[in-house]
Amino acid sequence: MSDATVVRIKPFFYIHVLDNNLNTTRVEVGPQTFTRQDHEKVVFGPEPMVMIPPRNYVVIANPVVRTAEGNPVLDEFKNVKLRHGDEEIRFEQEPFPLYPGEKLVGKINPLQVVAPNSALRLKAARDFVDGKTKRSAGDEWLYAGPGTYIPRIEVQVVEVVKAIILKPHTALKLRARKACTDANGVNRKAGEEWLVRESGAYLPRVDEDIVEQVNAHVLTYKTALHIRATRTFVDVSGKTRKAGEEWLVTSQDAEVYICDVYEELVGQVKLTTLSNRQYCVVLDPFTAKGQQFGAKEVRKGETSFFLRPGEKLENGIQNIHVLSEEEALLLRAKEEFTEVDKKHMPGDRWMIYGPTDYVPPVQVEIIEKRKAIPLDSNEGIYVRDIQTGKIRSVIGQSYKLSPYEELWAKELPKTVEELLAALNPTAGARDRTRIVTVRAPHNTAMQIYDYKEKKSRVVWGPDLVMLGPDEQFTILSLSGDKPKRPHVIKALALQLGPDFMTDIITVETSDHARLSLKLSYNWYFGCVKNEKDGAQIFQVPDFVGDACKAVAARVRGAVAAVSFDNFHKNSAKIIRSAVFGIDADGKVKSKFLFDANLLYLTNIDIQSVEPVDQRTRDSLQKSVQLAIEITTKSQEATARHEAERLEQEARGRLERQKILDESAAEKARKTLIQLQAESATVESAGQATAEARARATAAEIEGKSQVTQATLRSQASTVAAQAGLAQTESRQHAELSHQKALNDLEIGKSQQLSEIEATKFKDIVDAIGAKTIAAIARAGPEMQAKLLKGLGLKSLMITDGHSPINLFNTANGLIAQAGGQTSQLRAKTDDSVSFDG
Repeated sequence: MSDATVVRIKPFFYIHVLDNNLNTTRVEVGPQTFTRQDHEKVVFGPEPMVMIPPRNYVVIANPVVRTAEGNPVLDEFKNVKLRHGDEEIRFEQEPFPLYPGEKLVGKINPLQVVAPNSALRLKAARDFVDGKTKRSAGDEWLYAGPGTYIPRIEVQVVEVVKAIILKPHTALKLRARKACTDANGVNRKAGEEWLVRESGAYLPRVDEDIVEQVNAHVLTYKTALHIRATRTFVDVSGKTRKAGEEWLVTSQDAEVYICDVYEELVGQVKLTTLSNRQYCVVLDPFTAKGQQFGAKEVRKGETSFFLRPGEKLENGIQNIHVLSEEEALLLRAKEEFTEVDKKHMPGDRWMIYGPTDYVPPVQVEIIEKRKAIPLDSNEGIYVRDIQTGKIRSVIGQSYKLSPYEELWAKELPKTVEELLAALNPTAGARDRTRIVTVRAPHNTAMQIYDYKEKKSRVVWGPDLVMLGPDEQFTILSLSGDKPKRPHVIKALALQLGPDFMTDIITVETSDHARLSLKLSYNWYFGCVKNEKDGAQIFQVPDFVGDACKAVAARVRGAVAAVSFDNFHKNSAKIIRSAVFGIDADGKVKSKFLFDANLLYLTNIDIQSVEPVDQRTRDSLQKSVQLAIEITTKSQEATARHEAERLEQEARGRLERQKILDESAAEKARKTLIQLQAESATVESAGQATAEARARATAAEIEGKSQVTQATLRSQASTVAAQAGLAQTESRQHAELSHQKALNDLEIGKSQQLSEIEATKFKDIVDAIGAKTIAAIARAGPEMQAKLLKGLGLKSLMITDGHSPINLFNTANGLIAQAGGQTSQLRAKTDDSVSFDG
């Protein structure tokens, strides 16, 4: 805005001038020199006009009202009329000014180019008519590319929609926003979903939402798809599927499969393959009548199949039971059925013996596989009849259990188990179905009690003890330790001796001296290995404790009748007489017999006698010390005399050894001097020889190195020459290849240019048309002919002036026709024309 009287307006500039008298605002456009009157005022400008380049547009707010011819409409006060609150889009045109009240919205924008495989999602902001289509406010539609979108005020661009490229084996899941018609002309309801399976670019319509892109599942002969219908529908093959129905799709149905919108992929099913040595049991199988729930079906190999929905394998794929001659299968019928000619009732048990192959029918249950149990002569098993409950032992034969027999586990007391493990520590855990065997050691006896027969038997060692089903070992619970305590030793075998046992007893003499005696007894059982003596030696459960008690009682009685001094001097005689007794001759007997169990004591050894009270211990210690002192002095004198004798002998041996050592040293010194002389001789000769050999070796190495260097130089020059030759050949080949490629490119370029020229000429000819070309060709000669006709000429020849023409005969004819009058006219411009008249 300017207050100057004269305003120079440049070309393509404008100003707004306010006439204060009329209160109107007008536009003045350059180029001009505007002289402002006193009642006028420049309220805007100079400003450049709005210039819209090609393929651009601008939005004008409050545009002027125009006539049909495009001129602004003025009101009664000479002001331009405006569409207040409205907008107008203007495209490429001559520069124009903005009338008072008009405003630019934003800036000049380029027209939006819609690429191929894309579209603009448009929305109507107000009601309008688009060509022949009537649009209501809120309507949405697509403007698909390729193209340039021409904007309208009534239309809003919501978003740019790009096409989805569907590769082979993929599909697009769509959902309808409202009731519409899809690309295939199928009516869709609001919320309905469907698949687009055609490969290529798919541009979703305005009423379609993209849910997801679905990939196809590639099916091989080893895989199948487990499909479930989520609602009742008709699948791609035209088959009606009920809601919840399940089925398989295999490679025979389709190589690739895309799940429909109402299909749910439960999982992939692997091909179940059975070899000729396998079988399986299928639960709830499919038959011609449909799925048989609760039924079973046996399928044997060789075969391959897919488990259909609802089918499953019982215990998976199983191998056919191959039975050898020593094997058998124990079977039980689960329901009534007939096998071959034999009828089996539920619960029946029978066995199939080898050698054979066996596949059990669905009515049969395999309880176990049994093998013949080979038994040595000292091995056995416990067998129980499950019908009668009777238990028996089988020893020393190969045995097969019958259908109604089973192995029976024999239980033993915990103490017996521990004793058996101690007897054989490397055997490991005991097989309770095997007969219990124990090796009775030499010179032992073992008692076994049969609870069924209620009698016992004795096994004399060495022997093998084998327990029957109702037999148990008699456990010996013997006294042990010093002094003896009951139930210290547990044993299965009774040692028959001879052996010994030790006990500590306390006795008191007649003068009340209390002594602790440690006694050892030798004993043995004086029995014959028969049934009577065997029963008698086990009559006393703890023979050790009873024998020690009986002996201790006899010893105490005998010691109580004598004084301490007398017992100290004659202890062995007193104890042996008390235990063994004295015969008729007054001599001590040699043994003592226990009649209850035939136990003999043969000897008593007094290992130690220790007083219990302090007074007795002191008196005994004094006597012992006196005896020790006397013995010590005697031993010292003897030792002193012996030491002196040994010292003299050692001194003589030392002197003799010195003389011998000096002699040996002189001999060694002589030998050393001789060896040093020989060593010096060898050293000088060796040094001379080594130097000569070194010089010869050095000369040889030097000669060889020169030969090697010459050879290597020759090889290097050969390699360099070959490399140069190869480089030259490569460079020439590269130049030839490059030149050939350039020639090929030049040839190709010439061919393409000739083809382009030919195509261009053909297109020009086709565009002009054959009739037009003929008319153009005839236009010049016809016009000339008309001109010549206007001149009165009757014959005419047109030539280019370069080719000679013989006109003698022609001229003669012309002269004859013209009555002998001839005239010639030759005009030479770009073309020459000859004529006669």
